[in-house]
Amino acid sequence: MDIAYFDNAATTRVDPRVVEAMLPFLTERYGNASEPHAKGLDARDALEEARASIASFIGAQPEEVIFTGCGTESDNLAIKGTVHRLRGKGRHIIVSQIEHPAVYETAKHLETEGCEVTYLPVDKEGFVEVAKVDEAIRPDTVLVSVMHANNEIGTIEPVAEIGALCHERGVLFHTDAVQTLGKVPIDVESMNIDLLAGSAHKVYGPKGVGLLYARKGARPPPLLHGGGHEGGSRSGTENVAGIVGFAKAIEVMRDGFDEEVARYRRLRDALIDGVTGTIPHTYLNGPRGDRRLPHNAHFGVRYVEGESMLLRLDAEGFEVSTGSACSSGSLEPSRTLLAIGLKHEEAHGSVRVSLGRWSSVEQVERFLDTFPRVVEQLRAMSPLWSEAKARGEV
Repeated sequence: MDIAYFDNAATTRVDPRVVEAMLPFLTERYGNASEPHAKGLDARDALEEARASIASFIGAQPEEVIFTGCGTESDNLAIKGTVHRLRGKGRHIIVSQIEHPAVYETAKHLETEGCEVTYLPVDKEGFVEVAKVDEAIRPDTVLVSVMHANNEIGTIEPVAEIGALCHERGVLFHTDAVQTLGKVPIDVESMNIDLLAGSAHKVYGPKGVGLLYARKGARPPPLLHGGGHEGGSRSGTENVAGIVGFAKAIEVMRDGFDEEVARYRRLRDALIDGVTGTIPHTYLNGPRGDRRLPHNAHFGVRYVEGESMLLRLDAEGFEVSTGSACSSGSLEPSRTLLAIGLKHEEAHGSVRVSLGRWSSVEQVERFLDTFPRVVEQLRAMSPLWSEAKARGEV
């Protein structure tokens, strides 16, 4: 069976070109970048070359890029580090209600340490209103954190406008760009970003490597103490092979960026039109068009439970998701879907399809042929469907 992997928002297959670039640093070029001998200097050169390459991709300076172990670590370093560094100014931070757990749970933890947190609401498409950010900022606000795009419903937030407002008000702005790096243009200067988190495994690179961009003057103090690696910001021997792989993944994306994004959009829109135009009582969560991640389609299917759809689609050769990979094991409904106004039963009836480099027109067509049948079969067994029919709703 041809397996269609449609869960690229959770992780991506490592590109063979990335593997090829990494291999020498797992074999003959295995030096520790902190050592002054030939192998160590070779590793250091590769590390700094990768840093410069990734920095240029987001419009940053090389010294503003800190390599970490993952996007979650980058978010934690940015938020906790900033709060600790600026505790003399205040203990108030602002985040949105639909942040990834790496940000949301960090904010919750900081509340236990005496911080005050404002959780911004979103509209029915998942957008944070700039005016709401303005209203929430106080004299003791030290940080605003709003994700660049939502990992579940694909909404691209107005981060440039939020960042500009934060700078006018003298507040640092952080954004989680794990979902947008390599899929949406990023320029940290024009977008008024002070701190930005990214992750290699979302862009066809290896797991276990992340980055934190920290604008000059906004560099947070370390969470990890030890050898003072990464300019003192993140102790621990650098994962040179992984970092080289991250840079190669970015290089590959840079070379074909416009074409790849345009292809994603064509496949995404075909999915959206096909599902919502063919299956009754289905709807799209999040916006359409350019304000949506190019590879994301998130569907609500009434009268069917999301986990059942996932399992049935898996049996048919489609690997999809019901939402965030970092909370998919929870029985609680999605925090994001509740925030955009869905009821609990609606939030449970969702499927996320996230396309990738190896997603094809044929796979999308086969999905559009299979998914209506899956929904029909599950509705035939659903008491919710039977009750809706009895009420005359369907």
